[in-house]
Amino acid sequence: MAVMTTRISAMWSPPVLFAHRGARANAVENTLEAFQLAKRLGATGSETDAWITRDGEVVLDHDGHARFFPRRWIAEVDRADLKAHIPTLDEYYEALGTELPLSIDIKNPEVFDAAVDVARRHGAVDRLWICHPDLDRLIDWRDRAPDCHLVNSTSLEKLPVSAEKRAAELAANRIEAVNLRHGEWTGGLTTLFHRFDVLCFGWDAQHERQIARLIDQGIDAVYGDYVDRLVAVEATFR
Repeated sequence: MAVMTTRISAMWSPPVLFAHRGARANAVENTLEAFQLAKRLGATGSETDAWITRDGEVVLDHDGHARFFPRRWIAEVDRADLKAHIPTLDEYYEALGTELPLSIDIKNPEVFDAAVDVARRHGAVDRLWICHPDLDRLIDWRDRAPDCHLVNSTSLEKLPVSAEKRAAELAANRIEAVNLRHGEWTGGLTTLFHRFDVLCFGWDAQHERQIARLIDQGIDAVYGDYVDRLVAVEATFR
């Protein structure tokens, strides 16, 4: 791949390379092995989803099902009942350390306080990025946890207001970043959000051309399954 030069300035350079569910292209997703492999391959951030068990443990899994028959939610079972490969957030920090930014997608709002408490206990809350689509929910969380970072994960078609209005809302409520699927980003859009000091994250960037396009547009963080591709493409911009 030819060396490229970023045409639009990012707020973060180099961008954070978030390994989506760990190095899931090369290992079982959301396992300690996947997260450790991603770090070895050069990921500069980790991404996962968090749920809480019946006995109050924060665990890392994508869809929140305990994979029993009949299928039950993780919230309906104790930690000891889950498959052994599903780690707790405590186990993640114990195995990976705290230096990498950790992006957590929270679908069950009840997980938020517990996840933040775990991160605080490990001294990692300032590198915790909590993602959620609902702005009102994020505003509530900002008041409850001013020491963690918040990300509005959404899509342009779901915004009830213009992109400029949403950028202003995020800035006014101290929501630090917006996360859109890679194809929605343009250079004009990153420039717009950066004007309000809102970071721009792009997810589902799996191919080299998608990753390069995002970085060229001034993106601040990229989420992808292929850590080797993320690292290789980002290196061409240095």
